[in-house]
Order: sequence, then C-alpha cells, then structure tokens
Amino acid sequence: MNTNPIGVFDSGVGGLTVVRALMERLPNENIVYFGDTARVPYGVKSRSTIETFTAQIVDFLLQNQVKALVIACNTIAAVAHQRVQQMAGNMPVLSVIEAGAQAALATTRNGNIGVIATSTTVNSNAYARAISARNADTRILSQAAPLLVPLVEEGWLEHEVTRLTVREYLRPLLADKIDTLILGCTHFPLLKPLIKQEAPHIELVDSSTTTAEAAAQALATADLLNTQTAAPDYRFYVSDIPLRFQTIGERFLGRSLEQIEMLRLG
Repeated sequence: MNTNPIGVFDSGVGGLTVVRALMERLPNENIVYFGDTARVPYGVKSRSTIETFTAQIVDFLLQNQVKALVIACNTIAAVAHQRVQQMAGNMPVLSVIEAGAQAALATTRNGNIGVIATSTTVNSNAYARAISARNADTRILSQAAPLLVPLVEEGWLEHEVTRLTVREYLRPLLADKIDTLILGCTHFPLLKPLIKQEAPHIELVDSSTTTAEAAAQALATADLLNTQTAAPDYRFYVSDIPLRFQTIGERFLGRSLEQIEMLRLG
C-alpha cells in the first residue's frame, strides 16, 4: 500500500503546480495526475455537472489503486469536496482550500487575510467558510482576479501588463490592511515573485506548497509514506491534448512532461 501512488486531479493544467510541490516535498512518492482538459473550465458549470465530472475522475484514480487523493482545483474543492470524501472512504483527501485556510491562519498577525482567486472560487465563499470555521474573529477579504489566469498561461509572468493587473487587483486588499494573502488559484504560484515585488510586506500563502505539506502530514499520520528509494513513477492523464498543453504544462511543472496519455471519461 505504501508504494501506491498519490492521485492528484484538476479541471485542467493548473494542478501541475501542486504536483511540482508534491515532487519536492515527497520525492519518494509515485504520482498519478488527471487534468480534465477537454471540459475545462469548470467554473462556468453547475454544481451538479462539476460533481458528476469529479466523480468520474475520482473513480478513474481509485481504479489506479491510489492511496490518497489531492484536490488540486479550487473550484472542485469548493463545490465537490464532500462527494470526493464519500467516494474515498477512509483514504486521506487533501484540498487546496483546506490547506490554504489552515496555513493562512497560522501566518497572519493582524487577523486580516486576503484571497485572490477566480470568480467562481470567490463567489463560492469557500475560503471564507474554511477560515471562519477555525477562527470566527478573522477578517477575510476576497478579490476575484480572473484576468491573471490567461496571463499566466501566456507565460507573461513578468510582463508589465501582468504587473499592472496584479497591482489593480491588490489595491482594495492592501487598503483593507491585509498582512496575509492566499493565492487561491493553482495558476497564481507562478506569479509569486511579481506579487512579492508589488506587496513586499505581505506574507503569501501558496496553495501548492501548503497542500503538499498537508499531504505529507496526512500520509505520515496514516503510516502511508513511501520509504523506498527507487526512482518515483509519474503518470499524467488528460482528457484532451491541446497544442499548447505541453508548453504550459512544463512551465507549471518546472520539468519536462513525460508519460502523457489521453483518456476520455464519461
């Protein structure tokens, strides 16, 4: 069981930032990734449709004998976390939202936490609920930042257009005296250097590294860590391979993408 892979899934390519963090934090672990690139974006779809798509992905990962599930998509985590947990049974289930909320509370000094995310994640209020459930006195200030996703996918990580867009999105949050900012979209960790330049005094909570740390703790608690030192096996499945997927995916992963297979679900 300990050598079984961790199952990581997302509506598209962004979850590869979580895979990258898992590779760095848990270098012995085997990983199976599924990105639903044929049906992305999930954010414009109904709760029922998102739950159906999610169940299909989880079923596929369970068939691959995964020992833990990582929801590397803020939309799925906001809408279908309970469905994933039901299907997983006693298996560890980690979510970018839960991990991010916990890390933000441990980081903030003045209790004012900002969140930048896609419109769907902000409208779901999932981060606010997760944080308030742990500490009702915390102020959560959310800002939808939808323009940043295509800019990241375009590779404009240091472009002046991206800088001005980030500055505009941060303006109301900084005016509200936040001291901690959750990067509530798996695309946004690639913008950390730029965001840090624009807001040097703000502590950033990276959804990818916090999820990887939470996964490490959960596997250790369940005695599921892989202690073998053989080279890990990484497998990547997508429901469609757009022309730009390889380029974007390797930018997110920080290494070459190998063993990509196309698999249609449903």
